[in-house]
Amino acid sequence: MRQLAAFQKAKEQLEDMGCSVVAASADSEELARKAVQTAGITFPVAYGCTKADTEVSGAWWGNHPPDGEHIQPAEFLLGRGGTVLGSMYASGPVGRMGVEEVVRAITSRERARIQREQGAQGR
Repeated sequence: MRQLAAFQKAKEQLEDMGCSVVAASADSEELARKAVQTAGITFPVAYGCTKADTEVSGAWWGNHPPDGEHIQPAEFLLGRGGTVLGSMYASGPVGRMGVEEVVRAITSRERARIQREQGAQGR
């Protein structure tokens, strides 16, 4: 939940950069709604991710007592047109993509894109 709260806190900054935040959860609709309300999340959060969803996303599905089987965290930074610019797959609570890293990655890519465009115009 802290991860979603961090992205919520940076939502305006990300929107100013032309970015959108979307999340998905393996939680039931009831649990996902409760988490969203508790954290004050205003970006879209899907719920009910299944084993079939792991096959599409490449995320890891496993049995994790005492919770049972569920999808492990997977995060994607998508560029224009849906190109995957970065991804993070975790098999536990370690290794999450922090909002600061996302902002740095986007800022760096945009700076490089602008420099390429300026260089192409100068030819």
